[in-house]
Amino acid sequence: MTALAPVITQFMQDYLPRQRGFSVHSSETYAHAFKLLFQFAATRVGSSPSQLSIEQLDAPLILAFLDHLETDRGNGATSRNARLAAIKSFMRFVEYQHPALLTQVAQIRAIPTKRCENKLVQHLSKDEVQAVLNAPDVTTRLGARDRAMMHLCFAGGLRVSELVGAALTDLVLGQAPSLLVRGKGRKHRHFPLWKQTASDLRAWLAVRGLAPAPEIFVNAEGRAMTRSGFEYVLDKHVVKASRYCPSLAGRSVSPHQLRHSCAVIMLEATRDIRKVALWLGHADIRTTETYLRVDAAQKLEAVEAVIPPELRRGKFKAPDALIAMLMTGRKNTLN
Repeated sequence: MTALAPVITQFMQDYLPRQRGFSVHSSETYAHAFKLLFQFAATRVGSSPSQLSIEQLDAPLILAFLDHLETDRGNGATSRNARLAAIKSFMRFVEYQHPALLTQVAQIRAIPTKRCENKLVQHLSKDEVQAVLNAPDVTTRLGARDRAMMHLCFAGGLRVSELVGAALTDLVLGQAPSLLVRGKGRKHRHFPLWKQTASDLRAWLAVRGLAPAPEIFVNAEGRAMTRSGFEYVLDKHVVKASRYCPSLAGRSVSPHQLRHSCAVIMLEATRDIRKVALWLGHADIRTTETYLRVDAAQKLEAVEAVIPPELRRGKFKAPDALIAMLMTGRKNTLN
């Protein structure tokens, strides 16, 4: 049996950061996927995660884990596929380190990704964003922090990892306020700050104190704000804002929805998908095109630009019951 612990340690600490050049954020995403997998596998085989062997991570167990993600954890197909991609990457590493496991690895790598619905992105309207930003009590230290943190996340269209990782040394609050964002895939972008965003950041830094953490935002104990910490802060203020903005009542607003809201509002204002892509730090503009499906004004302009042709109406008569079934999707009984 091949011990799992030393192999996954080499994969996470050497292969990903040194050989593949993965960023800290990407490595953390992989680590979370493996944590879920190993906890599930340990429970299933009646062992501890550190005692697992690679042979125990066979294709049936991986399939059971993927089902567990969807049925027990409530993950969608996108999250399922992301976890599967991490597992397959690890298995590619395993096949070079332990050729005797080639058959097992091939079976796992043959597991297909699941097709999923391409749903519209969830976002907030301008009024809803304003209600959330107005929720914190800015006369208190934590209220000033929460307002600045949520405002920067929305105005910059930041990912939550970019927000909590933003360093004081990357922030400029002079006559031309700006922030250097160290984004996904080691891509950096430098963007100007809105006047009100800069004002909120100045208010927070005035009461931040001499916390030893290099990040802009810290928790009540002076340590760097975490993803879960910001999610808690946002959820708390969404609940408070729902008292004055009924459309927020009962809604679960994730940090990424603030990023989506920035993109949608910017697209409505500029009508330029390229500017939105630059602002969000998308390497491929096709990623940004998902927001075109949200903006109804873009669709209306496209419709109005087209002159509908004169079409002659008619019906096609299916010559056969089998052809009729294929055209309509109904199950017809064939004689």
